[in-house]
Amino acid sequence: MRDRKEKHPFFASVCRLAVPVALQSILQSSFSAVDQIMIGQLGDVSVAAVGIAGKFASIFSVVASAVGTVAGIMISQYIGQKNRFEVRRSFLLNLFLSLGMAVLFSGLCLFFPERIMGLYTKDSGVRRAAAGYLFIIGGSFLPLAGATLLSVLFRCMEKARLPLYASIAAALLNTALNYLLIFGKAGFPPMGERGAAAATLLSQGMNFLLMLFMFFRLRGAEAAGQTEKGSRRGGSFRWKQYMAMLLPVLICEFLWSLGENVYTAIYGHMRTEASAAMILTGPIQGLMIGALCGLSQAAGVIVGKRLGNKDYKGAYAASKRLLLYGLSGSLLLSVLIILTSRLYAGIYQVGDSVKLLTAQILIAYALVAPFKVLNMILGGGIIRSGGRTKYVMFIDIIGTWIFGVPLGLFAAFTLKLEVPYVYFILSLEECVRFGISVLVFRKKRWMQSLKPSG
Repeated sequence: MRDRKEKHPFFASVCRLAVPVALQSILQSSFSAVDQIMIGQLGDVSVAAVGIAGKFASIFSVVASAVGTVAGIMISQYIGQKNRFEVRRSFLLNLFLSLGMAVLFSGLCLFFPERIMGLYTKDSGVRRAAAGYLFIIGGSFLPLAGATLLSVLFRCMEKARLPLYASIAAALLNTALNYLLIFGKAGFPPMGERGAAAATLLSQGMNFLLMLFMFFRLRGAEAAGQTEKGSRRGGSFRWKQYMAMLLPVLICEFLWSLGENVYTAIYGHMRTEASAAMILTGPIQGLMIGALCGLSQAAGVIVGKRLGNKDYKGAYAASKRLLLYGLSGSLLLSVLIILTSRLYAGIYQVGDSVKLLTAQILIAYALVAPFKVLNMILGGGIIRSGGRTKYVMFIDIIGTWIFGVPLGLFAAFTLKLEVPYVYFILSLEECVRFGISVLVFRKKRWMQSLKPSG
């Protein structure tokens, strides 16, 4: 009877964190999904161009998320310790780092867009269209960096609804601007791929400004001279502890994203139809991961706070429940994807061969998706919450670079298989990563409480 009573507050706590985060992630994914659906009306070349440019842009998104992950580990544990000074310092340090990297990536997109896109495809038409898209989309990195860190702060404060509200407004603006700018409606000239990039840039800018407004309102409401344990100025910053968390996450996420870009290059060098079909599955993949990524974020906050309080037994029990929720949700969504794969492929104005490949890839994705979700919760949320980020780095490097990339190259260029089989074979690395992650999880060495600066 007691267990039943305890489960409900835990489930309610998970929902308070996971549902707003999931909805926000789905709305963020809708930026690229709306781009793809509308661009899909322009043909195979436009679809491939936006897709490969988006893949390069995703490297920065992943790097910004990596910094946000470290910020979340620090902030959630210091909130658990009621140390307001360290919360502020952790947020500002990671914010400035993320903004600095945004400037670097924006510079690459501004000065070398066509050279970068040349690494992804040998089709000159696709390369030129992708370069035009990348040139504009690079301007969205600064607001994206700021919004990512503010979202992390809101989630750790268990105010995950605030970034959700900003994302709803930004998604609505993105959809409207896509329609106006891509097709040239209401007096605007038709801009095609560049219109989609401009819509994303303006939407991301508004998303950040709304979050910033909410942040200052929240700060003003809480700035009533409250004093808490540890809120006074701390000692020297623990750079060694910080870098021990940050570097493995940055290396891990960068190499994982680079591996994903290698996969995109593999598809791009097979044939344009294969690349276009693979890219058309992106919105569905993004929406499924977005629907369940809230569990990963909830794991980071819930498990992190328990570790901060040195409640190791509670942290381990909460982790197992979160994994069960993730498995149930992923199996349900996988079945739904299999049942609707052909219906989804039919909404695009592309060739029949591209539609068939898209449906087949979605079925392959549905088969490996539960492992992807469990890896996201276990590696991205639970194991990292203890600050031992090097464990996840090694797991991801082994999965992506020792298994995924070699298998993909072998299947595409030695066996010369069609893209659905290539995708399925290289995605088996998710199974490898999951097996190693379970072993690390059961060892419990990832569980530790961070020490404040002093």
